[in-house]
Amino acid sequence: MMTNTLQQTIEALAKEKGIEPEVIITAIEDAVLTASRKYYKSNENLKTRFNPETGQVDLFAVRHIVPEVTDPTTEISLEEAQALYGEEAEVDMEIEFPKPTDVLGRIAAQTAKQVIFQKVREAERENIYAEYNQRVGEVVNGTVKRFENGDMIVEITGRAEAILPRKEQSRAESYNPSDRVRAVIKGVTRSAKGPQIVLSRTDPALLIKLFEQEVPEIYDGTVVIRGAVREAGDRAKVAVFSRERDVDPVGACVGMKGTRVQAIIRELRGEKIDIVEFSEDPVAFVTHALSPAKVQRVSIGDDREKTMEVVVEDKQLSLAIGKKGQNVRLAAKLTGWRIDIKSEEEKRREVEAQFAGLEAGLAEGEAQAENGLQAEGELLAEGGAETGGENETPVEPAEAEAVEAAADEREERVAAPAAEETAGSEPRAADGTESEDTEPAETQ
Repeated sequence: MMTNTLQQTIEALAKEKGIEPEVIITAIEDAVLTASRKYYKSNENLKTRFNPETGQVDLFAVRHIVPEVTDPTTEISLEEAQALYGEEAEVDMEIEFPKPTDVLGRIAAQTAKQVIFQKVREAERENIYAEYNQRVGEVVNGTVKRFENGDMIVEITGRAEAILPRKEQSRAESYNPSDRVRAVIKGVTRSAKGPQIVLSRTDPALLIKLFEQEVPEIYDGTVVIRGAVREAGDRAKVAVFSRERDVDPVGACVGMKGTRVQAIIRELRGEKIDIVEFSEDPVAFVTHALSPAKVQRVSIGDDREKTMEVVVEDKQLSLAIGKKGQNVRLAAKLTGWRIDIKSEEEKRREVEAQFAGLEAGLAEGEAQAENGLQAEGELLAEGGAETGGENETPVEPAEAEAVEAAADEREERVAAPAAEETAGSEPRAADGTESEDTEPAETQ
């Protein structure tokens, strides 16, 4: 039980800093050791130990028992050790020789004080890092302390400071010093000034944690949040799924007359929240995610690329796209699909253009077919006119000469008797009688 003043001070400091008393005791021992080395300025092996009975820190010079001494400041012979402690002293044992600490003086005490503060500060920082590093993703409450270059410094739990960077602040919110703020722990990093706890008001984890706090069904696991996306200050979408058939996940999150979701909207300064039902079917999930727009039909373009075409009514097109594409952008992030939204009029014009292109292609194909048939007919006609010559068997030049010679000889044989008969006969009329102009020869 701690009774002396030093022990009571150690206990109070440990409680204030949130660290163990043993850490402070170790820091005090190290501080006295550092001050003693500066005072004695020797090569002795010094050692300190806190005495809980007296509340003092004892200082010792440690010597090693050896058979033969080579360094008298750190070693002692076996004979000398046995002379001091009897036969119990053996080689390789250590003997502690007390040294006074009341001679250290003011400078040594100041050095010890600095060492103690440094050790305690390091222990406190390490304790804070270990604590908050395990709480990443939790929601914490804090008080705005000051602003540094747009970043907000928030005091949490009274002994730790966190930073809320400008990029993690919602543009729809503004705070003043001493205002209460609720944020989610995004990460913890080490720095020269100690652990830096980074908070966020824009992370979807904040939205999920707020639903867990407001909706008992989510807290006990009956309803599960399968995804959440945000554009802080404007709009958010949450996909929920019920593990029990009798529990409506969307209704459980909305609450009676919207009481549950309205509490979250107030905390987020009026941010609109769309609660949709999760589905394993991507078509149904995308249809739900585009809420509040009503979808006419959905068709999957490419499963690998995860592209999907959505057709809505002409009046629903602007609602489905949202302000600056916000609604479809959040739906794409929530589902993981690339969504192409078209109105019925755009889809009708696209289909008509496709049919017109198809008809033009068919007409062009028919024209090419007719031209091909006509050309084929002309080729067949030309081929028929030349069929005789083309079908004759080719004749060798020698055979052709022989045939011509035989034909000439045959003509000569036919022409010779005809010439002789013509020379020996008298002229006759065409009917075979003798001509009247021919007179008989006179008789001498």
